[in-house]
Amino acid sequence: MSRTDDSPVPDYARLTDLSGRGYVVLGAGQGMGRQAAHALAACGGRVVCVDLDADLAGDVAGEVGGLPWSGDVTRRADIEALVGFATGQLGRLDGLVDIVGMSTFVPLLEIDDDLWASQFDICLRHAFLAMQVAGRAMAAGGGGVMAFVASISGLSAATGHAAYGAAKAGLISLVRSAATELGPLGIRVNAIAPGLTLTPRISARLTEEQKEASAAASPTRRLNLPEDMARALLFFVSDLSRGVNGQVLPVDGGASITFPLRR
Repeated sequence: MSRTDDSPVPDYARLTDLSGRGYVVLGAGQGMGRQAAHALAACGGRVVCVDLDADLAGDVAGEVGGLPWSGDVTRRADIEALVGFATGQLGRLDGLVDIVGMSTFVPLLEIDDDLWASQFDICLRHAFLAMQVAGRAMAAGGGGVMAFVASISGLSAATGHAAYGAAKAGLISLVRSAATELGPLGIRVNAIAPGLTLTPRISARLTEEQKEASAAASPTRRLNLPEDMARALLFFVSDLSRGVNGQVLPVDGGASITFPLRR
């Protein structure tokens, strides 16, 4: 207590303690999802590891002492089955972390209807389904948290990302709408917006020269790793972020704030 402030001081070091809480991680099989599953489990959370590839879901569940589940999260029936499984196994659903999404680089004038639909399915439709079905379960249980992975492409523009960027921009808007509607039910909803991140898929696609050029464009002079995203997601699903709702946090080392001055 100071002379002017007698408000209680929380045990800040324990605010990331997730002991006894149950979480679902969509896209847990590798990259950001695998790291997020590890982050939650390391802080005491019980994790359902979800992936379209059953073997990957099983591998990560084995690593973190979690439960594997495999299905197509772009289908309502599968999402409903997943949430039923999670609530049945965990007792209640306290949180959802959604990593699912895949960018496809195609010029705007070459995008066909199938590609447009597939980008919206994998980046936005599944998030709507998960948000709605998991939101009902969380509301019935007294509240919870949701954290989604959007993209810098949803906040700005990138060549070849017209479909992906539009879908991620839609996800950002959906997160804000959900935060407004679900907040009174005790459910917080936030998102991170990664920049270029060396997931296994992206790392395999880039040459060493491209990696060096991308790192040089960031004020931190380093590329993001999947664990950087997991750290931010852990903040959003823990009590450290109790007062944060409806926000989108860029996690790109500051690359998106630089002015592209050409000399």
